[in-house]
Amino acid sequence: MNEETRRVLIYRLGSLGDTVVSLPCLHLVARAFPRAERRLLTNQPVNGKAAPVELVLGESGLAGGAPIRYPAGARDPMALFRLRREIRAFDPELLVYMTESRGVAVALRDIAFFRTCGVRRVVGAPLTQDLATHRYSPRRKLWEHEAERLARCLAPLGDAALEKRESWDLRFTATERRHADAAMAGWDGAASFAVFSIGTKWPENDWGDARWSTVLSAFSAAAPKLGLVLTGSADEAERSSALATHWRGPALNLCGRLPPRESALVIARARMFLGHDSGPMHLAASVQTPTVAVFSRRNKPGIWFPYGRGHRPLYPVDGGAPVEPAAAIEAACEALARGTADTGA
Repeated sequence: MNEETRRVLIYRLGSLGDTVVSLPCLHLVARAFPRAERRLLTNQPVNGKAAPVELVLGESGLAGGAPIRYPAGARDPMALFRLRREIRAFDPELLVYMTESRGVAVALRDIAFFRTCGVRRVVGAPLTQDLATHRYSPRRKLWEHEAERLARCLAPLGDAALEKRESWDLRFTATERRHADAAMAGWDGAASFAVFSIGTKWPENDWGDARWSTVLSAFSAAAPKLGLVLTGSADEAERSSALATHWRGPALNLCGRLPPRESALVIARARMFLGHDSGPMHLAASVQTPTVAVFSRRNKPGIWFPYGRGHRPLYPVDGGAPVEPAAAIEAACEALARGTADTGA
Protein backbone atom coordinates (compact mmCIF):
# COMPACT_ATOMS: atom_id res chain seq x y z
CA MET A 1 0.00 0.00 0.00
CA ASN A 2 1.18 3.52 -0.80
CA GLU A 3 0.36 4.67 2.74
CA GLU A 4 2.79 2.11 4.16
CA THR A 5 5.71 3.04 1.89
CA ARG A 6 8.23 5.05 3.88
CA ARG A 7 11.16 5.55 1.47
CA VAL A 8 10.95 6.05 -2.30
CA LEU A 9 13.91 6.36 -4.66
CA ILE A 10 13.14 8.16 -7.94
CA TYR A 11 15.45 7.21 -10.80
CA ARG A 12 15.63 10.08 -13.32
CA LEU A 13 18.65 10.95 -15.46
CA GLY A 14 19.24 14.19 -17.36
CA SER A 15 19.45 17.90 -16.64
CA LEU A 16 17.23 20.95 -17.13
CA GLY A 17 14.90 19.90 -19.96
CA ASP A 18 14.75 16.27 -18.83
CA THR A 19 13.74 17.34 -15.34
CA VAL A 20 11.10 19.79 -16.56
CA VAL A 21 9.32 17.24 -18.77
CA SER A 22 9.16 14.86 -15.80
CA LEU A 23 7.37 17.41 -13.57
CA PRO A 24 3.88 15.87 -13.95
CA CYS A 25 5.25 12.48 -12.97
CA LEU A 26 7.13 13.94 -10.01
CA HIS A 27 3.88 15.52 -8.85
CA LEU A 28 2.17 12.15 -9.34
CA VAL A 29 4.73 10.40 -7.14
CA ALA A 30 4.32 13.10 -4.49
CA ARG A 31 0.55 12.53 -4.50
CA ALA A 32 0.92 8.76 -4.43
CA PHE A 33 3.38 8.77 -1.53
CA PRO A 34 2.66 11.98 0.43
CA ARG A 35 4.25 10.79 3.67
CA ALA A 36 7.20 8.89 2.24
CA GLU A 37 10.75 10.17 2.25
CA ARG A 38 11.64 10.66 -1.41
CA ARG A 39 15.11 10.98 -2.93
CA LEU A 40 16.26 11.32 -6.51
CA LEU A 41 18.87 9.07 -8.09
CA THR A 42 20.42 10.98 -10.96
CA ASN A 43 23.58 11.49 -12.96
CA GLN A 44 26.31 14.01 -12.41
CA PRO A 45 25.96 16.91 -14.91
CA VAL A 46 27.30 15.85 -18.30
CA ASN A 47 28.81 19.24 -19.14
CA GLY A 48 29.11 22.82 -17.89
CA LYS A 49 25.86 23.87 -19.56
CA ALA A 50 23.78 21.18 -17.83
CA ALA A 51 22.00 22.52 -14.76
CA PRO A 52 22.11 20.19 -11.73
CA VAL A 53 18.69 18.86 -10.82
CA GLU A 54 18.62 20.67 -7.48
CA LEU A 55 18.80 24.01 -9.32
CA VAL A 56 15.72 22.97 -11.28
CA LEU A 57 13.60 21.55 -8.47
CA GLY A 58 14.91 23.87 -5.75
CA GLU A 59 12.81 23.80 -2.57
CA SER A 60 9.76 22.40 -4.34
CA GLY A 61 9.85 19.24 -2.23
CA LEU A 62 9.16 17.12 -5.32
CA ALA A 63 12.27 15.00 -4.88
CA GLY A 64 13.02 15.31 -1.17
CA GLY A 65 16.55 15.97 0.03
CA ALA A 66 19.95 15.86 -1.62
CA PRO A 67 20.02 13.57 -4.68
CA ILE A 68 22.13 10.45 -4.94
CA ARG A 69 24.50 11.02 -7.86
CA TYR A 70 26.68 8.83 -10.01
CA PRO A 71 28.65 9.30 -13.26
CA ALA A 72 26.38 8.58 -16.23
CA GLY A 73 27.35 5.34 -17.95
CA ALA A 74 29.49 4.29 -14.98
CA ARG A 75 31.14 0.89 -15.42
CA ASP A 76 33.92 1.28 -12.88
CA PRO A 77 33.45 -1.43 -10.21
CA MET A 78 34.40 0.93 -7.38
CA ALA A 79 31.95 3.60 -8.57
CA LEU A 80 29.18 1.01 -8.73
CA PHE A 81 30.16 -0.31 -5.30
CA ARG A 82 29.90 3.19 -3.81
CA LEU A 83 26.55 3.75 -5.52
CA ARG A 84 25.22 0.43 -4.24
CA ARG A 85 26.36 1.28 -0.73
CA GLU A 86 24.65 4.68 -0.81
CA ILE A 87 21.38 3.21 -2.10
CA ARG A 88 21.51 0.49 0.57
CA ALA A 89 22.06 3.17 3.23
CA PHE A 90 18.87 4.93 2.11
CA ASP A 91 17.12 1.55 2.07
CA PRO A 92 14.28 2.39 -0.37
CA GLU A 93 11.18 0.21 -0.25
CA LEU A 94 10.23 1.27 -3.78
CA LEU A 95 12.10 2.49 -6.84
CA VAL A 96 10.20 4.71 -9.31
CA TYR A 97 11.85 4.21 -12.68
CA MET A 98 11.46 7.52 -14.50
CA THR A 99 14.33 7.80 -16.91
CA GLU A 100 14.48 8.19 -20.68
CA SER A 101 14.00 4.83 -22.35
CA ARG A 102 17.11 3.08 -23.54
CA GLY A 103 15.30 -0.13 -24.41
CA VAL A 104 13.88 -3.14 -22.58
CA ALA A 105 17.27 -4.83 -22.22
CA VAL A 106 18.77 -1.83 -20.43
CA ALA A 107 15.75 -1.55 -18.14
CA LEU A 108 16.14 -5.22 -17.19
CA ARG A 109 19.86 -4.69 -16.53
CA ASP A 110 19.05 -1.68 -14.33
CA ILE A 111 16.48 -3.64 -12.33
CA ALA A 112 19.00 -6.44 -11.78
CA PHE A 113 21.42 -3.87 -10.35
CA PHE A 114 18.77 -2.36 -8.08
CA ARG A 115 17.94 -5.84 -6.78
CA THR A 116 21.56 -6.10 -5.59
CA CYS A 117 20.99 -2.81 -3.75
CA GLY A 118 18.13 -4.32 -1.78
CA VAL A 119 15.30 -2.80 -3.83
CA ARG A 120 12.41 -5.26 -4.16
CA ARG A 121 9.63 -3.16 -5.68
CA VAL A 122 9.96 -1.23 -8.94
CA VAL A 123 7.30 0.77 -10.77
CA GLY A 124 7.60 2.54 -14.11
CA ALA A 125 10.31 0.46 -15.76
CA PRO A 126 9.63 0.09 -19.52
CA LEU A 127 9.65 -3.70 -19.63
CA THR A 128 7.61 -3.99 -22.83
CA GLN A 129 8.48 -2.67 -26.26
CA ASP A 130 5.41 -0.45 -26.17
CA LEU A 131 6.47 1.28 -22.94
CA ALA A 132 10.06 1.56 -24.14
CA THR A 133 9.06 3.19 -27.44
CA HIS A 134 7.40 6.49 -28.31
CA ARG A 135 4.18 5.82 -30.18
CA TYR A 136 3.71 7.38 -33.62
CA SER A 137 0.57 9.25 -34.68
CA PRO A 138 0.07 9.01 -38.47
CA ARG A 139 -2.65 11.64 -38.28
CA ARG A 140 -0.46 14.22 -36.56
CA LYS A 141 2.76 12.92 -38.13
CA LEU A 142 4.36 13.26 -34.73
CA TRP A 143 5.89 10.95 -32.18
CA GLU A 144 4.61 10.73 -28.63
CA HIS A 145 6.00 13.35 -26.25
CA GLU A 146 8.44 12.07 -23.64
CA ALA A 147 6.14 13.36 -20.88
CA GLU A 148 3.34 11.22 -22.30
CA ARG A 149 5.51 8.10 -22.47
CA LEU A 150 6.62 8.60 -18.86
CA ALA A 151 2.99 9.03 -17.79
CA ARG A 152 2.09 5.71 -19.49
CA CYS A 153 4.88 3.96 -17.64
CA LEU A 154 3.69 5.32 -14.30
CA ALA A 155 -0.01 4.71 -14.91
CA PRO A 156 -0.08 2.12 -12.05
CA LEU A 157 0.38 5.09 -9.66
CA GLY A 158 -2.49 7.08 -11.18
CA ASP A 159 -3.12 9.85 -13.69
CA ALA A 160 -0.20 12.25 -14.24
CA ALA A 161 -2.75 14.86 -15.42
CA LEU A 162 -0.49 16.29 -18.12
CA GLU A 163 -3.09 18.81 -19.26
CA LYS A 164 -3.47 20.44 -15.86
CA ARG A 165 -1.39 23.54 -15.25
CA GLU A 166 -0.65 22.55 -11.66
CA SER A 167 1.06 19.39 -12.91
CA TRP A 168 3.87 21.61 -14.25
CA ASP A 169 4.13 23.75 -11.11
CA LEU A 170 7.72 24.31 -9.98
CA ARG A 171 6.48 25.61 -6.62
CA PHE A 172 8.46 28.84 -6.62
CA THR A 173 9.35 30.40 -3.30
CA ALA A 174 8.73 33.98 -2.24
CA THR A 175 12.50 34.58 -2.20
CA GLU A 176 12.83 33.41 -5.79
CA ARG A 177 10.03 35.74 -6.82
CA ARG A 178 11.76 38.68 -5.13
CA HIS A 179 15.04 37.90 -6.91
CA ALA A 180 13.26 37.77 -10.28
CA ASP A 181 11.57 41.10 -9.49
CA ALA A 182 14.93 42.65 -8.62
CA ALA A 183 16.51 41.46 -11.88
CA MET A 184 13.83 43.28 -13.87
CA ALA A 185 13.59 46.39 -11.70
CA GLY A 186 14.13 49.66 -13.55
CA TRP A 187 14.44 48.10 -17.01
CA ASP A 188 12.63 50.02 -19.76
CA GLY A 189 11.29 46.89 -21.45
CA ALA A 190 9.74 45.23 -18.39
CA ALA A 191 6.15 46.01 -19.39
CA SER A 192 6.27 44.08 -22.68
CA PHE A 193 9.08 41.80 -23.76
CA ALA A 194 10.08 38.55 -25.39
CA VAL A 195 12.73 36.14 -24.10
CA PHE A 196 15.49 34.86 -26.36
CA SER A 197 17.94 32.06 -25.62
CA ILE A 198 20.67 30.54 -27.76
CA GLY A 199 21.29 27.90 -25.09
CA THR A 200 21.50 24.23 -26.03
CA LYS A 201 23.79 21.50 -24.71
CA TRP A 202 23.87 19.74 -28.11
CA PRO A 203 25.97 21.51 -30.79
CA GLU A 204 23.87 20.04 -33.60
CA ASN A 205 20.85 21.95 -32.24
CA ASP A 206 22.59 25.32 -32.66
CA TRP A 207 20.97 27.17 -35.55
CA GLY A 208 23.84 29.63 -35.99
CA ASP A 209 24.34 33.36 -35.47
CA ALA A 210 23.66 34.33 -39.09
CA ARG A 211 20.12 32.91 -39.00
CA TRP A 212 19.38 34.33 -35.55
CA SER A 213 20.64 37.77 -36.61
CA THR A 214 18.24 37.75 -39.53
CA VAL A 215 15.33 36.72 -37.32
CA LEU A 216 16.02 39.25 -34.56
CA SER A 217 16.42 42.09 -37.04
CA ALA A 218 13.17 41.36 -38.87
CA PHE A 219 11.17 40.53 -35.73
CA SER A 220 12.21 43.73 -33.95
CA ALA A 221 11.40 45.75 -37.08
CA ALA A 222 7.86 44.36 -36.84
CA ALA A 223 7.68 45.17 -33.09
CA PRO A 224 10.13 48.04 -32.53
CA LYS A 225 9.00 48.82 -28.95
CA LEU A 226 9.14 45.25 -27.71
CA GLY A 227 11.82 44.49 -25.13
CA LEU A 228 14.12 41.49 -25.30
CA VAL A 229 15.47 39.51 -22.34
CA LEU A 230 18.45 37.29 -23.09
CA THR A 231 18.72 34.25 -20.86
CA GLY A 232 21.15 31.36 -20.63
CA SER A 233 24.44 30.37 -19.04
CA ALA A 234 27.29 32.77 -18.25
CA ASP A 235 29.37 31.56 -21.20
CA GLU A 236 26.53 32.57 -23.55
CA ALA A 237 26.44 36.19 -22.35
CA GLU A 238 28.92 37.63 -24.84
CA ARG A 239 27.42 35.87 -27.83
CA SER A 240 23.92 36.89 -26.75
CA SER A 241 24.96 40.53 -26.43
CA ALA A 242 26.40 40.47 -29.95
CA LEU A 243 23.13 39.10 -31.31
CA ALA A 244 21.16 41.70 -29.37
CA THR A 245 22.77 44.45 -31.46
CA HIS A 246 20.27 43.41 -34.14
CA TRP A 247 17.38 44.24 -31.80
CA ARG A 248 15.76 47.71 -32.01
CA GLY A 249 14.01 47.83 -28.65
CA PRO A 250 15.40 47.69 -25.11
CA ALA A 251 17.45 44.59 -24.31
CA LEU A 252 18.43 43.06 -20.97
CA ASN A 253 21.13 40.40 -20.80
CA LEU A 254 20.49 38.05 -17.85
CA CYS A 255 22.76 35.24 -19.05
CA GLY A 256 24.52 33.77 -16.05
CA ARG A 257 22.84 36.20 -13.66
CA LEU A 258 19.89 34.06 -12.59
CA PRO A 259 19.58 30.36 -11.73
CA PRO A 260 17.07 28.32 -13.75
CA ARG A 261 14.10 28.74 -11.41
CA GLU A 262 14.40 32.53 -11.24
CA SER A 263 14.90 32.60 -15.01
CA ALA A 264 11.62 30.69 -15.29
CA LEU A 265 9.86 33.41 -13.30
CA VAL A 266 11.16 36.05 -15.73
CA ILE A 267 10.11 33.90 -18.70
CA ALA A 268 6.63 33.54 -17.18
CA ARG A 269 6.12 37.32 -17.59
CA ALA A 270 7.21 37.36 -21.23
CA ARG A 271 4.89 37.67 -24.22
CA MET A 272 6.75 34.76 -25.87
CA PHE A 273 9.95 32.73 -25.89
CA LEU A 274 12.26 32.35 -28.90
CA GLY A 275 15.18 29.95 -29.06
CA HIS A 276 16.56 26.49 -29.68
CA ASP A 277 15.35 23.08 -28.60
CA SER A 278 16.78 23.44 -25.10
CA GLY A 279 16.24 23.44 -21.36
CA PRO A 280 15.13 27.10 -21.33
CA MET A 281 12.53 26.21 -24.00
CA HIS A 282 11.07 23.53 -21.69
CA LEU A 283 11.07 26.02 -18.81
CA ALA A 284 9.07 28.43 -20.97
CA ALA A 285 6.51 25.75 -21.80
CA SER A 286 6.21 24.76 -18.13
CA VAL A 287 5.25 28.32 -17.14
CA GLN A 288 2.77 28.54 -20.06
CA THR A 289 4.72 31.10 -22.11
CA PRO A 290 4.17 30.62 -25.87
CA THR A 291 7.36 29.37 -27.49
CA VAL A 292 8.81 29.47 -30.96
CA ALA A 293 11.58 26.87 -30.96
CA VAL A 294 13.93 25.83 -33.75
CA PHE A 295 14.73 22.12 -33.88
CA SER A 296 17.36 20.06 -35.63
CA ARG A 297 16.79 16.49 -36.80
CA ARG A 298 18.66 15.10 -33.79
CA ASN A 299 15.40 13.74 -32.34
CA LYS A 300 12.20 12.56 -33.97
CA PRO A 301 9.53 15.29 -34.26
CA GLY A 302 7.26 15.53 -31.25
CA ILE A 303 9.28 13.73 -28.58
CA TRP A 304 10.98 16.83 -27.19
CA PHE A 305 8.67 19.55 -28.52
CA PRO A 306 7.46 22.12 -25.95
CA TYR A 307 4.51 20.49 -24.24
CA GLY A 308 1.08 22.08 -24.41
CA ARG A 309 -0.91 24.34 -26.66
CA GLY A 310 0.10 27.64 -28.20
CA HIS A 311 3.69 26.67 -29.07
CA ARG A 312 5.35 26.65 -32.50
CA PRO A 313 8.09 24.05 -32.83
CA LEU A 314 9.91 24.50 -36.14
CA TYR A 315 11.27 21.21 -37.45
CA PRO A 316 13.40 20.74 -40.59
CA VAL A 317 11.48 19.76 -43.70
CA ASP A 318 11.88 16.37 -45.32
CA GLY A 319 15.31 16.10 -46.84
CA GLY A 320 17.06 17.53 -43.80
CA ALA A 321 17.40 21.19 -44.82
CA PRO A 322 17.51 23.45 -41.71
CA VAL A 323 14.55 25.63 -40.80
CA GLU A 324 14.56 28.84 -42.84
CA PRO A 325 14.72 32.21 -40.99
CA ALA A 326 11.51 33.29 -42.73
CA ALA A 327 9.61 30.53 -40.93
CA ALA A 328 10.88 31.66 -37.53
CA ILE A 329 10.12 35.32 -38.29
CA GLU A 330 6.56 34.47 -39.30
CA ALA A 331 6.03 32.23 -36.26
CA ALA A 332 7.39 34.87 -33.86
CA CYS A 333 5.17 37.61 -35.29
CA GLU A 334 2.13 35.32 -35.15
CA ALA A 335 2.85 34.36 -31.54
CA LEU A 336 3.18 38.00 -30.55
CA ALA A 337 -0.03 38.96 -32.35
CA ARG A 338 -1.90 36.05 -30.77
CA GLY A 339 -0.70 37.08 -27.32
CA THR A 340 -1.76 40.66 -27.94
CA ALA A 341 -5.23 39.52 -28.98
CA ASP A 342 -5.55 37.23 -25.94
CA THR A 343 -4.62 39.99 -23.49
CA GLY A 344 -6.38 42.81 -25.28
CA ALA A 345 -3.16 44.86 -25.25
